[in-house]
Amino acid sequence: MHQHPSALGLAPRSTAVSPQNMVDCGFDIALQRPASPVTLIRPHAAARAARYFVEKFPGRSMYAVKANPSPDLLHVLWDNGVTHYDVASIAEVRLVARTLPDATLCFMHPVKAEEAIAEAYRVHGVRVFSLDSLEELDKIVRATDGATDLTLCVRLRVSSEHSKLSLAAKFGCPPSEARPLLMAARQASDALGICFHVGSQAMSPQAYAEAMERVRLAIVEAAVTVDVIDVGGGFPSSYPGMEPPPLDRYFETIHRAFEKLPVSYSSELWCEPGRALCAEYSSVVVRVEKRRGDELYINDGAYGALFDAAHIGWRFPVTVLRPEESRARLVAFSFYGPTCDDLDHMAGPFLLPADVRAGDYLEIGMLGAYGAAMRTAFNGFGSDETAIATDEPMATLYGEDVADVAAPEPGKVVKL
Repeated sequence: MHQHPSALGLAPRSTAVSPQNMVDCGFDIALQRPASPVTLIRPHAAARAARYFVEKFPGRSMYAVKANPSPDLLHVLWDNGVTHYDVASIAEVRLVARTLPDATLCFMHPVKAEEAIAEAYRVHGVRVFSLDSLEELDKIVRATDGATDLTLCVRLRVSSEHSKLSLAAKFGCPPSEARPLLMAARQASDALGICFHVGSQAMSPQAYAEAMERVRLAIVEAAVTVDVIDVGGGFPSSYPGMEPPPLDRYFETIHRAFEKLPVSYSSELWCEPGRALCAEYSSVVVRVEKRRGDELYINDGAYGALFDAAHIGWRFPVTVLRPEESRARLVAFSFYGPTCDDLDHMAGPFLLPADVRAGDYLEIGMLGAYGAAMRTAFNGFGSDETAIATDEPMATLYGEDVADVAAPEPGKVVKL
């Protein structure tokens, strides 16, 4: 979904903010009155999401590392059955290889440096690569010296009309070029795949049905044997004003479409969830430094975990952390972050009690996807302070039918 200079800084393991590094909820952090933002991580939420995909998606789920490259999170996903990882750069390849040495890595960026392909293949054992042009195919063949053990996934261009963030412009082979590319990739590969991406935060399962029809036409026109169908990412999470249908409806739609494709019984179905596996994993506790009317100055922002809130107007759930519940009416606020830049502004609206004031602490939820990955230290602001929370995330798409994943026992130190 995003690429940012800091996104491959590869987040450190958790940094304690208290002797036990464990809290019940954000209010416990507010009681400590930290001067810097504190990230609350919820391993049990990520574990639950992983098990949901592993148990219910009718194929193989591989995590899109760009959504959150935290080694802690990678361990949680691995421990709950996610064994394949979608890596988009050689830095992500190296990260996952050293963090999870037994993981299967799939290099799914369609435009790669030849040196990156060579290192991924020769040093890290990567055998799955995506491409969307004959030029990229030639590059892969050269970099691997014509290797005969490759799975090559041709990325088709599909519509993003059902998604909140389009991914239809930059990558993807257009229909007019699909036939020769599929035929050439078939000759160069041990296994041939077709992949696509419907866009980030797909709000309707219909997005996948329409994309799979494009896949069906491409297979028929090229008359090739296809071994892998990869429906990519786009699986949604729940945010204010963006409440998607249940995930099982997406899975049912994908399965029905896959069953209708002209592929053999042994063909595999893959997906690449990013946001859906990690959005609920973390939130951030921030302090209000100043109030100016309906504008709140907080100590995190556009160059920190709130990149999406600033640059694409994404709304996140927010609550004020006080010992008593406020009886004030809810008011729409906007936020300013801590830097000197006017662009460090999050328009929201973020609904909070009308009596919120400087010195209050707020918890902003659903920041596990892209929040940690997009952080910088611009203007000298930033924080690695982290604590493990045992309460539920501020929103969830994973109901009671998911295999139970217990939260850590409060007060117990958990090493991830």
